[in-house]
This record gives sequence, C-alpha cells and structure tokens, in this order.
Amino acid sequence: MKDRTTLHAWLMLSPALLLLVAFTHYPAVATLWHALFSTPRANRPARFVGLDNFRFLAEDPIFWQALWNNLVYAVATIPISVGLALLMALWVNGKLKGRTALRMAYFTPTVLPMIAVANLWLFFFTPDYGLLDRATQFLFGWGPTNWLGSHETALGAMIVVAVWKEAGFFMIFYLAALQAIPPVLLEAAAVEGASRARILWRVVLPLLGPTTLFILVNAVINAFRLVDHIIVMTRGGPDNATALLLTYIYELGFRFWDTASASAMTVVLLAILATVAAVQFLVVERRTHYQ
Repeated sequence: MKDRTTLHAWLMLSPALLLLVAFTHYPAVATLWHALFSTPRANRPARFVGLDNFRFLAEDPIFWQALWNNLVYAVATIPISVGLALLMALWVNGKLKGRTALRMAYFTPTVLPMIAVANLWLFFFTPDYGLLDRATQFLFGWGPTNWLGSHETALGAMIVVAVWKEAGFFMIFYLAALQAIPPVLLEAAAVEGASRARILWRVVLPLLGPTTLFILVNAVINAFRLVDHIIVMTRGGPDNATALLLTYIYELGFRFWDTASASAMTVVLLAILATVAAVQFLVVERRTHYQ
C-alpha cells in the first residue's frame, strides 16, 4: 500500500518535474556547457576554450558597469518596493471608505504589460512637455530635464518605473497575509495595553515573516529579471548608464551574436541569484516565525 501511494505521488508530480527539468535545470546546465566553448560560426564550429569566456568578462569594462548598475538597481528597488507594498497593504486593510477602489488602483500597474508601462512612462519623462517636466517647471521653476538622456538621472528613472510596477504586486501578498492574522491576537495585545506601533512591531511584522521572505526572494529575482522597460526606454544608454546584466546578455547574444560570452554572463547571473537565495533561506528564514 505504501509503495502504491508513493508511485501515485510520483505520477502526480511527474508533469511538474518534467517541465521544471526541461525549462529550468536543462537550460542552466546547457548554458554552463556552452560557456566553456567559443561561439560557433558558419565556417568554424565551436571549440573548447575553458574559462576564456569568463576571462573576457573580467576584462570587459561594460560588464563591470552593468554589474554595478544592477547592484544599485537592486539595492534601490527591493527595499523601496517591499516597504511601499507593506505600507499600502496596512492602509487598505483598515476600515476606510472606498478601499476596494483603492486596492484596484494600487494593483492596476501590476496587470499592465511592462512594454505598456514603459511607453506610459515615456510620456512622463519626455523633456520639456512631459508631465514630470511640466510639474517641476510649475512648482520649482526648473528648466527642461532630459531624464532618460542624462547619465545622472537615467538609472534613477528606471528605478522609479520598476517600483511603480512592483509595489502593487507585493501589496497583494501582504494584504492576504494581514487578513489571515487571527483578530484575537491583536485584541489580546490591545487589552494588555500595547500601542498600535508596538502591536505592529511585536505581533504583525513577525507574523508577516514568511510572506516577507517570499516577497524578498521574488523581489531579488525581479531586480535582475525585469528589464523590458529599459530595452524600450533607453536600450541601456546613455553611455551604458542603464545597462544591466540581462540587457547586456541580450545585446551580446542577439545583437552581436556572441553566444559564448552571453552564456558566460548568464552563468555569472545564475551564480549571483543562487548565492543571494541561499543567504535568504539560510539566514533570513531562521528569523522567520511560522504560525
């Protein structure tokens, strides 16, 4: 009977396992394999070059610029989007008029395709007659600003777009977790004389730990994955100011057809994501309280 149950469980899991192997594990192993070979040409097959592709990356200044940009992008978007999502969830979870409409307003950016979001924000960032320039000229008297064409502001503009797109998505998870907290716990803390701030810090936030861990993992992945708006709005410019690892992988692999270097950079990206995920699960999860 036990063997039959085990077989039945494996049969139920097999479709998901096949998809996971076919579209996740096999591509990762194949990418690592291709990173050890040169780029095949029409009259020259790929040949084994070992770690030469990784040495090329170590000597490539654009790679280091893209890596630095991606770190800045991640460090900015992750805490801001997660913190903003928590604040929005706490607000719309309360008893206020029109909270359904407010929830929809917060969640609307999430359902929009990133290409549509990029074109929408192009209107905001357009110099002189864009909405942002019009507002700054009216309020502060600033002159026209080339938000996407300036090395100082381009990456910040991309961060704003990413936060606007992601915060509403994370808010939904926080809102569901807040509604799952037993009211008796909050009532007991209030009876004991705890202030609202102390209830939030000592009761609500610890109970939101599993949700926060899940959101952090997704936020880290999105910080290295969501680049559609950058390709549409700046294409990594100006002067690689908004180039991220994934945009540079796209450039190398599909524009310059240097699949070997693109594979090597993909391996580096996978290693970064695996390391960050391991730290999150080994360190953050130990401090996470499960009900």
